[in-house]
Formats: sequence, C-alpha cells, structure tokens
Amino acid sequence: MDVRVKICGLKHEAEVDAAARAGASYAGFVFFEKSPRNVGIVQARDLALAAPIGLAKVGLVVNPSDTDLETILRDVPLDMLQLHGSESPARVAEVKSRFGLPVMKAIGVAEEADLAGVAAHAQVADQILVDAKAPKGAALPGGNGLAFDWKLVAGKRWFRPWMLAGGLTPENVSHAVAMTGAVQVDVSTGVESAPGVKDLDKIAAFVSAAKSATTPPRL
Repeated sequence: MDVRVKICGLKHEAEVDAAARAGASYAGFVFFEKSPRNVGIVQARDLALAAPIGLAKVGLVVNPSDTDLETILRDVPLDMLQLHGSESPARVAEVKSRFGLPVMKAIGVAEEADLAGVAAHAQVADQILVDAKAPKGAALPGGNGLAFDWKLVAGKRWFRPWMLAGGLTPENVSHAVAMTGAVQVDVSTGVESAPGVKDLDKIAAFVSAAKSATTPPRL
C-alpha cells in the first residue's frame, strides 16, 4: 500500500513545491506563534494558493478559539484543520460542525494509557495524528523531534484513519512504517537543517523512503 506523507511546518513556496514534486499528499502550515514554523495569515494564504491541486492544505492550530479559526479561514483556503492542543472530543466535534472542514486531532503518546485518548477522539475526528507526547514544560506541543515507542501502536486499528508522527527522519521512516503498519506519516523537524528551515533534499529523501517502505499485511 502506498504510504501517504504529510510535510508539516512549510514556510516558503519552494518548500511547498518540493513537497508536491516529491509526492507528498499533505502540506502543513503552522499557526502557533511560539513555533519557529509559525506563518502569518498573508504568508499562509500565498502558500496555500501556490499549492498544486492534489496537495491537501492542512492548518495546524493549538487550542484555537472560534475567532482564531474564523480569522484564518477568512483568507486561507485550507482543506483540513489539525487540532494540536488539549482539545476535547466535544471541541473537535464543535469545530467540525461550525467550520465544515475535516478535522485531524493530534494525540501525544508516551505510554499505553495515552492510547485511550486516541480511541476517544477517533469517535469524532476525521483523522488522528499519533505523535510523541511533548516533554513536561515544553513550549511546543509537537515538532520537538522526539519519537515514542512505536511498539505501542504496532498493528493498531481505530475508528478513523491515523497518521504516525514524532521523530521521523528519512533514515528511520521505513522502519517505522514496517513496525507499526502506518499508512500515513507526518514529518517536520526530521527534514530540517535548522529549526523552521526545511531542507529540500531531505524532503525528497523522506517521501521516497516512506513510499518505498513495506507495510505489514492487514489481517
């Protein structure tokens, strides 16, 4: 099965173009001021308009208010929202209903008990992003370049499609796919030369490695 790739934290048109040319399925734009990958409304609008047809445009937000989302969506033509904060299942359902876009909910995982959050949100979100849980006191809820024990999600099936994130690189993504059975993967830090600076060659290498990975047979 062809693995679908999301390149997150894109800030420049050349990065969007590189993701598309490599064969990525999703382009992620971060709307979180504390992140080195943060983009403003005008910048995000220009990037979204430059994205070719077939590259889904995902807006990453952290505990957004309705006003935050209205401000973004008024000008930026997104295809999906990614809620990457502490949003409850009820809030996920509310955002879906109010704004009419598919919603991906990120869940941080560090131990078996964290998977309960995945199951709960999978009842309402359109997709789940299973990420490494941010360290205590971390400024960023994601994009920390950390991996978690992939054995925790090996062979897991949930009510909605899910995507693997956290510490993935061009060097380890094939192994991660083979171990977990993930058919979608997300990367940000792993294709950067510095925080917030994407390496175009690494983007190409990551997508190539992900798409050449062998997923275990589905029973």
